[in-house]
Amino acid sequence: MGLFDFVKNAGAKIGIGKSTSEEAEEKASQAAAAAAARAEGAAAAAERQQAAERKEHLGEVKKSYELERHVKSMGFEVDDLDIKFDDGVATITGAVDDNPTRERVILTVGNTDGVGQVDDQIRVKTHVELAAEEINRQKAETKFYTVVSGDSLSKIAKEFYDDPMRYPEIFEANKPMLKD
Repeated sequence: MGLFDFVKNAGAKIGIGKSTSEEAEEKASQAAAAAAARAEGAAAAAERQQAAERKEHLGEVKKSYELERHVKSMGFEVDDLDIKFDDGVATITGAVDDNPTRERVILTVGNTDGVGQVDDQIRVKTHVELAAEEINRQKAETKFYTVVSGDSLSKIAKEFYDDPMRYPEIFEANKPMLKD
Protein backbone atom coordinates (compact mmCIF):
# COMPACT_ATOMS: atom_id res chain seq x y z
CA MET A 1 0.00 0.00 0.00
CA GLY A 2 1.18 3.48 -0.71
CA LEU A 3 1.11 6.43 -3.04
CA PHE A 4 2.18 5.97 -6.66
CA ASP A 5 2.95 8.83 -9.09
CA PHE A 6 1.88 8.72 -12.74
CA VAL A 7 2.00 11.09 -15.71
CA LYS A 8 -1.26 12.97 -15.35
CA ASN A 9 -1.77 13.84 -19.04
CA ALA A 10 -1.04 10.40 -20.47
CA GLY A 11 -2.91 7.16 -20.60
CA ALA A 12 -6.42 6.03 -21.41
CA LYS A 13 -8.88 8.84 -21.96
CA ILE A 14 -12.07 7.76 -20.22
CA GLY A 15 -13.49 11.21 -19.55
CA ILE A 16 -11.82 12.16 -16.28
CA GLY A 17 -9.32 14.77 -15.32
CA LYS A 18 -8.08 17.79 -17.22
CA SER A 19 -5.04 18.37 -19.37
CA THR A 20 -2.49 20.98 -18.32
CA SER A 21 -3.95 23.50 -20.79
CA GLU A 22 -7.48 22.86 -19.55
CA GLU A 23 -6.30 23.42 -15.98
CA ALA A 24 -4.67 26.73 -17.02
CA GLU A 25 -7.89 27.84 -18.73
CA GLU A 26 -9.89 26.88 -15.64
CA LYS A 27 -7.56 28.84 -13.35
CA ALA A 28 -7.79 31.89 -15.61
CA SER A 29 -11.57 31.58 -15.62
CA GLN A 30 -11.62 31.27 -11.83
CA ALA A 31 -9.40 34.36 -11.49
CA ALA A 32 -11.74 36.33 -13.77
CA ALA A 33 -14.75 35.12 -11.79
CA ALA A 34 -13.05 36.13 -8.55
CA ALA A 35 -12.38 39.62 -9.92
CA ALA A 36 -15.99 39.92 -11.06
CA ALA A 37 -17.17 38.67 -7.69
CA ARG A 38 -15.19 41.38 -5.90
CA ALA A 39 -16.95 43.88 -8.09
CA GLU A 40 -20.42 42.36 -7.46
CA GLY A 41 -20.18 42.00 -3.75
CA ALA A 42 -19.46 39.42 -1.11
CA ALA A 43 -22.93 37.77 -1.04
CA ALA A 44 -23.03 37.04 -4.75
CA ALA A 45 -19.43 35.86 -4.68
CA ALA A 46 -20.12 33.44 -1.83
CA GLU A 47 -23.13 32.05 -3.67
CA ARG A 48 -21.14 31.57 -6.86
CA GLN A 49 -18.30 29.94 -4.89
CA GLN A 50 -20.73 27.46 -3.30
CA ALA A 51 -22.20 26.64 -6.72
CA ALA A 52 -18.69 26.07 -8.11
CA GLU A 53 -17.82 23.79 -5.19
CA ARG A 54 -21.01 21.74 -5.71
CA LYS A 55 -20.24 21.43 -9.41
CA GLU A 56 -16.65 20.36 -8.67
CA HIS A 57 -17.86 17.76 -6.15
CA LEU A 58 -20.32 16.30 -8.68
CA GLY A 59 -17.54 16.17 -11.24
CA GLU A 60 -15.31 14.24 -8.86
CA VAL A 61 -18.14 11.79 -8.08
CA LYS A 62 -18.58 11.22 -11.83
CA LYS A 63 -14.83 10.71 -12.27
CA SER A 64 -14.79 8.19 -9.42
CA TYR A 65 -17.64 6.28 -11.04
CA GLU A 66 -15.89 6.30 -14.44
CA LEU A 67 -12.67 4.95 -12.92
CA GLU A 68 -14.56 2.13 -11.16
CA ARG A 69 -16.35 1.29 -14.41
CA HIS A 70 -13.01 1.27 -16.26
CA VAL A 71 -11.43 -1.16 -13.75
CA LYS A 72 -14.46 -3.48 -13.93
CA SER A 73 -14.42 -3.38 -17.74
CA MET A 74 -10.86 -4.72 -17.63
CA GLY A 75 -12.18 -7.86 -15.89
CA PHE A 76 -10.40 -7.47 -12.57
CA GLU A 77 -11.99 -9.19 -9.57
CA VAL A 78 -12.00 -6.61 -6.76
CA ASP A 79 -14.38 -7.12 -3.84
CA ASP A 80 -15.97 -3.91 -2.54
CA LEU A 81 -14.16 -1.78 -5.13
CA ASP A 82 -14.34 1.92 -4.30
CA ILE A 83 -12.37 4.66 -6.05
CA LYS A 84 -12.42 8.24 -4.84
CA PHE A 85 -11.05 10.85 -7.24
CA ASP A 86 -9.94 14.23 -5.90
CA ASP A 87 -7.75 16.74 -7.70
CA GLY A 88 -5.79 14.19 -9.76
CA VAL A 89 -5.45 11.65 -6.91
CA ALA A 90 -7.35 8.36 -7.15
CA THR A 91 -7.73 6.50 -3.83
CA ILE A 92 -8.55 2.83 -4.39
CA THR A 93 -10.01 0.53 -1.72
CA GLY A 94 -11.20 -3.05 -1.97
CA ALA A 95 -9.87 -6.58 -1.66
CA VAL A 96 -8.18 -8.79 -4.27
CA ASP A 97 -7.06 -12.41 -4.33
CA ASP A 98 -3.39 -11.75 -5.07
CA ASN A 99 -0.70 -9.11 -5.40
CA PRO A 100 -0.44 -9.24 -9.23
CA THR A 101 -4.14 -8.31 -9.47
CA ARG A 102 -3.58 -5.44 -7.02
CA GLU A 103 -0.69 -4.14 -9.11
CA ARG A 104 -2.70 -4.39 -12.36
CA VAL A 105 -5.56 -2.39 -10.85
CA ILE A 106 -3.14 0.32 -9.68
CA LEU A 107 -1.53 0.50 -13.14
CA THR A 108 -4.91 0.60 -14.88
CA VAL A 109 -6.08 3.53 -12.78
CA GLY A 110 -2.72 5.30 -12.84
CA ASN A 111 -2.45 5.02 -16.61
CA THR A 112 -5.72 6.88 -17.09
CA ASP A 113 -5.63 10.43 -18.44
CA GLY A 114 -6.21 12.88 -15.58
CA VAL A 115 -4.82 10.67 -12.81
CA GLY A 116 -1.54 11.99 -11.41
CA GLN A 117 -1.32 9.78 -8.31
CA VAL A 118 -2.86 6.57 -7.04
CA ASP A 119 -3.29 6.07 -3.30
CA ASP A 120 -3.27 2.29 -2.95
CA GLN A 121 -5.51 1.11 -0.12
CA ILE A 122 -6.22 -2.28 -1.75
CA ARG A 123 -6.06 -5.24 0.59
CA VAL A 124 -4.77 -8.63 -0.57
CA LYS A 125 -6.86 -11.44 0.91
CA THR A 126 -5.22 -13.90 3.29
CA HIS A 127 -5.00 -17.62 2.64
CA VAL A 128 -7.68 -18.15 5.28
CA GLU A 129 -10.08 -15.80 3.48
CA LEU A 130 -9.42 -17.51 0.14
CA ALA A 131 -9.99 -20.94 1.69
CA ALA A 132 -13.26 -19.76 3.26
CA GLU A 133 -14.41 -18.41 -0.10
CA GLU A 134 -13.63 -21.75 -1.75
CA ILE A 135 -15.58 -23.61 0.94
CA ASN A 136 -18.53 -21.27 0.42
CA ARG A 137 -18.32 -21.82 -3.34
CA GLN A 138 -18.36 -25.57 -2.81
CA LYS A 139 -21.33 -25.30 -0.48
CA ALA A 140 -23.16 -23.30 -3.14
CA GLU A 141 -22.50 -26.17 -5.56
CA THR A 142 -24.08 -28.73 -3.19
CA LYS A 143 -26.21 -31.29 -5.01
CA PHE A 144 -29.10 -33.19 -3.53
CA TYR A 145 -29.78 -36.82 -4.19
CA THR A 146 -32.75 -38.93 -3.17
CA VAL A 147 -31.63 -42.33 -1.98
CA VAL A 148 -33.61 -45.24 -3.41
CA SER A 149 -33.65 -48.90 -2.54
CA GLY A 150 -30.45 -50.62 -3.68
CA ASP A 151 -28.27 -47.48 -3.47
CA SER A 152 -24.92 -47.51 -1.71
CA LEU A 153 -22.56 -44.68 -0.86
CA SER A 154 -19.97 -46.03 -3.30
CA LYS A 155 -22.58 -46.12 -6.09
CA ILE A 156 -23.54 -42.50 -5.35
CA ALA A 157 -19.83 -41.50 -5.17
CA LYS A 158 -19.29 -43.11 -8.58
CA GLU A 159 -22.19 -41.05 -10.01
CA PHE A 160 -21.16 -37.71 -8.48
CA TYR A 161 -17.36 -37.98 -8.33
CA ASP A 162 -16.60 -40.66 -10.95
CA ASP A 163 -14.81 -42.51 -8.14
CA PRO A 164 -16.58 -45.02 -5.89
CA MET A 165 -13.72 -44.82 -3.35
CA ARG A 166 -14.76 -41.25 -2.43
CA TYR A 167 -17.79 -42.60 -0.52
CA PRO A 168 -16.34 -41.37 2.85
CA GLU A 169 -16.84 -37.76 1.65
CA ILE A 170 -20.54 -38.42 1.20
CA PHE A 171 -20.71 -40.12 4.58
CA GLU A 172 -18.99 -37.14 6.31
CA ALA A 173 -21.24 -34.61 4.57
CA ASN A 174 -24.33 -36.50 5.70
CA LYS A 175 -23.16 -37.69 9.12
CA PRO A 176 -26.08 -36.23 11.07
CA MET A 177 -28.45 -38.46 9.08
CA LEU A 178 -26.23 -41.56 8.69
CA LYS A 179 -25.02 -43.91 11.37
CA ASP A 180 -22.99 -46.35 9.27
